[in-house]
Amino acid sequence: MRILLVGGGGREDALGWKISQSKLCSALYAAPGNPGIRRYGECINVSADDINGLVTLARDQKIDMVVVGPEDTLAAGIADELHKIGIKCFGPSAAGARIESDKAYAKNLMRGASVPTAEARIFTDIKAAKEYVLSRDHGVAVKAAGLAKGKGVVICPEPYQAVKPLEEMMQERVFGDAGKTVLIEELLVGPEATVLALCDGKNIYPMEPLQDHKRIGDDDSGPNTGGMGAYSPVPILDRPMMDRIEKEILVPVVDAMRRDFGRYEGVLYAGLMFTPAGPKVIEFNCRFGDPECQPLMMRLKSDLVETMLAVCEHRLDEITLEWDPRPAVCVVMSSGGYPGAFTKGYEITGIEQAEAISEDVKVFHAGTAMQNGKLVNTGGRVLGVTALGSTVAKARELAYAAVEKIHWQDCYFRKDIAVRAMQA
Repeated sequence: MRILLVGGGGREDALGWKISQSKLCSALYAAPGNPGIRRYGECINVSADDINGLVTLARDQKIDMVVVGPEDTLAAGIADELHKIGIKCFGPSAAGARIESDKAYAKNLMRGASVPTAEARIFTDIKAAKEYVLSRDHGVAVKAAGLAKGKGVVICPEPYQAVKPLEEMMQERVFGDAGKTVLIEELLVGPEATVLALCDGKNIYPMEPLQDHKRIGDDDSGPNTGGMGAYSPVPILDRPMMDRIEKEILVPVVDAMRRDFGRYEGVLYAGLMFTPAGPKVIEFNCRFGDPECQPLMMRLKSDLVETMLAVCEHRLDEITLEWDPRPAVCVVMSSGGYPGAFTKGYEITGIEQAEAISEDVKVFHAGTAMQNGKLVNTGGRVLGVTALGSTVAKARELAYAAVEKIHWQDCYFRKDIAVRAMQA
């Protein structure tokens, strides 16, 4: 099969690495790709936002299946356009992507399907939103309803702290139109985890659970980011809990989407919090998480292309996934200053030395580029250093040993990724 991978981040590098190992993959292209993906496929300079360009590329290269990484591309309707010309697409339609691209829609969908989630109010008027938060006795989460690259959620332990993010989102439009509608949610208390499930429109197949680290600082301090690390599996998610999540959350929401618009095809990401009352949904995403995808692909032993093809052909019930029993830990290395302003163009060294530590270490590229023959940082999140180990502690030790081999000016990483798993 000739496969086109859309995107250029760490998630896409991990997917490309796994796709290239498939016995079904005869050629791999990536648009736009990155220096990491170039190790296994041909990168073509077409933006992930250029839907017409991507569809033309898929047609001209006689692509059999397109695998879409970024949520923006899915929300813009690439799957719909590809289906019109008979090309398979792993990823939902624009209607399906609304579960991520429109948090107000997702919240109403969950309410209608009786899916446990945080209580929330939806606002389009800033005056009403401010009055509401200042009338509350407890803290809230302020969420931009649209897509904001994982940074559109602000946790406010005290109600008055919500006023500033409301002004930034609704008046200053720091996230553009994504912040013209906001959700104000109750603050849930408990450990978090992520469950990703494959969906073919009728069958659901939950994959191994993960936990990510969204805050920039150790001990979950500072602002939210796209994700500073992740690990799998998650000690608190045993088999009975996974069965409960499937029955109470995944099945009802997929059924609700089927009633609303038809088949949801691709991967469904459920961000969950485990409260005293049980698991509740914090968010749904319409794609693989980043950096959650990196440890997930490290642990997946089955053929990824075979699995994705089964999703596209509505025969997911024929597939059984095999997982490496060993835990995987991913530590994200970012540019200093991220998620705020940062400097690009610093030379990165030490990746080969990091991967030479062990065959169980893999360095996935995110915000990197080749400039004048040198690898440099070009994004906020730059590398995802990922390792397998016999225990979480061993995987973590290996990942951080690899991190210490890699250098560029002002690079940053959290020191406490997967500590919670060891404590559990």
